[in-house]
Amino acid sequence: MAETKTMMIEEEWLDVLTKTGEKTGISKPRAEVHRNGDYHRAVHVWIYAESTQEVLLQKRADGKDSWAGLWDISSAGHISAADSSLITARRELQEELGIALPKDAFELLFVFLQECIINDGSYINNEYNDVYLVTTVHPIPLEAFTLQETEVSAVKYVSFEEYRSLLTKEHPDYVPYDVNGQYGQLFDIIQQSCRVYLTETRRHYVFLLRLQKLWMKSSMCRSSLDENKAFLTTADSAVKLLPEATKPVGGWKGLEYKSAFPIHIPPGANFYPPDMDKMEFELWKSTLTESQQEDATGFFTVIKRHSEFNLDSSLLNQTVGSAGHLVGKHDLFSIPYSGEYNSLLAKAAELLHKAGNLASSPSLKRLLHSKANAFLSNDYYDSDIAWMELDSKLDVTIGPYETYEDTLFGYKAAFEAFIGVRDDKATAQLKLFGDNLQVLEQNLPIDNAYKSTGVNAAPIRVIQLIFNAGDVKGPQTVAFNLPNDERIVKDRGTSMVMLKNVSQAKFKHILQPIADVCITKEQKELVDFESFFTHTICHECCHGIGPHSITLPNGEKSTVRKELQELHSALEEAKADIVGLWALKFLIDKDMLSKSLVESMYVSFLAGCFRSVRFGLKEAHGKGQAVQFNWLFEKKAFILHPDGTFSIDFAKVEGAVESLSREILTIQAKGDKAAARLLLQKYCVMTEPLKLALNKLEAVQVPVDIVPTFPIADEISE
Repeated sequence: MAETKTMMIEEEWLDVLTKTGEKTGISKPRAEVHRNGDYHRAVHVWIYAESTQEVLLQKRADGKDSWAGLWDISSAGHISAADSSLITARRELQEELGIALPKDAFELLFVFLQECIINDGSYINNEYNDVYLVTTVHPIPLEAFTLQETEVSAVKYVSFEEYRSLLTKEHPDYVPYDVNGQYGQLFDIIQQSCRVYLTETRRHYVFLLRLQKLWMKSSMCRSSLDENKAFLTTADSAVKLLPEATKPVGGWKGLEYKSAFPIHIPPGANFYPPDMDKMEFELWKSTLTESQQEDATGFFTVIKRHSEFNLDSSLLNQTVGSAGHLVGKHDLFSIPYSGEYNSLLAKAAELLHKAGNLASSPSLKRLLHSKANAFLSNDYYDSDIAWMELDSKLDVTIGPYETYEDTLFGYKAAFEAFIGVRDDKATAQLKLFGDNLQVLEQNLPIDNAYKSTGVNAAPIRVIQLIFNAGDVKGPQTVAFNLPNDERIVKDRGTSMVMLKNVSQAKFKHILQPIADVCITKEQKELVDFESFFTHTICHECCHGIGPHSITLPNGEKSTVRKELQELHSALEEAKADIVGLWALKFLIDKDMLSKSLVESMYVSFLAGCFRSVRFGLKEAHGKGQAVQFNWLFEKKAFILHPDGTFSIDFAKVEGAVESLSREILTIQAKGDKAAARLLLQKYCVMTEPLKLALNKLEAVQVPVDIVPTFPIADEISE
């Protein structure tokens, strides 16, 4: 056993990183990496017993080539080339201590860069460590561990305060860590968890939140609040019992652990393995056929790891081997939503079919049945066409649509639902906008080569919202333009739904108070609901025009979404907003809209800039709005006055709007991600004028957003 382990260590290859932690694409043997001081990756796994506030330490075996015989982390190990962080953490814990735990036991705390030289200069350790915490309810009996003799000679529990003190004193029996530096986060996090003492009232509240979380946690829908801060922590979490996680001990029922809640939402929002980076994805994608690439980058698939499946199978059988490493192979694969979320989608499909059987409207009946079928087949084309052709008093939107949550690539769609009652009078009044999409397309401020000739009229429905759920986090939407599937946009165009009661509430409670504080006395009377609502219509219409399916400079066919990836959502929101403003002026000049809107639409737009930026520069709408404000301010279309209020320079605003429209549309038409990044880097910033306005709004406590209540839904559920 010892000889086999030694051979595996000698043959272990590690990915070499840059000094800032990016992969270089080069791999080297472990010994060479430490001899040359190459940067590489490893994992640290800490086991923390909540009831006694103790951490588990292991004593490194005397034969180790680094810090031999010293007390150290519960478990640790290098991340082998082409291997993943979480898989390594789980495997190392099993190999070194004989503890088999599922992935939800591991909470990723932070990444720690350790740079040191030991063994008289022969061992250089430049290591990026993913630090994980496993929280157990009680200490694991020492006799339950199965120690790997070549790695670990003993284990013990120590209070985390005592351990911090030993490190502070640089005790010679312990591997050194600077507790006053980056690694001190570990103790801060543990200390914070010690302070969590839930009252019975809060326990009840947390229980209700957990019920909600069962749906949210799956990535089928996401809900982020307060800059994506977690509203549950691992300390609040449910306790799970694993009797077979270790070898049995008489009188002990088994290991109990807290299911981990991430401190931060992963950029891929659980649509991808949380430890997957862009380089790994792109390398894997390059090996796929065209059809497989479509699946990998499509709206309706989740990316998983073979090694995770292999490790789960291995742990279930209580065996450990190297088969799960998959060194030199591509570990990723895609699985459709209909497979990954089958238990949830099957129940939803059953309910949709029942609702469809009760529907009196033929188009609503078709929509509900086709959407139920789509949940199980993973083919949403027909159901989205049925949604576009919906002609019913009851308006229903349900399914995976928006990709805002996927901040890694912007590929994956989250589930959402909107239920409303159609406003027939308002819907009839808005036909003008949908009927003139092709006219707007042909007159866009962009080179003619990039314009489409087959833009379809966009059906527009105005509804009074009575319920929403799923991916409906703030900002509370006032309208949506769907579907986002480029195939349907090309074949049939898009359809728009306006939420009039939500728009009215936002204008009354947010936009009007913003105008009172931030707009000059001479212009604030120009801020009105008609201009606000009309621009919202144009914003949504303009999602359906401009570049979508594009031809790259090398002649390759692609889409804007695929080329701009994680930058797409912010730029698309900026495009719809600024081109929507351009479109309003165009329709006014063509006598299709009243000239009385000219000044009010610009001033209402200026007030709206402050409303949207308050959503934050991590959110697509906030990013897009910051770009627009800063561009127009730079062009002197927005004027800041000595009293801290703003106004429009009507002589300059039209040209500034057109120039930004041209810039964004051209970037999209070329699929120019580098140019998109430069635009966002320069203009998506919290400039001093924006800070001034936001501070004024904070001082008078203007709400950032509204939160709808749904009394009808509450009555039905009682």
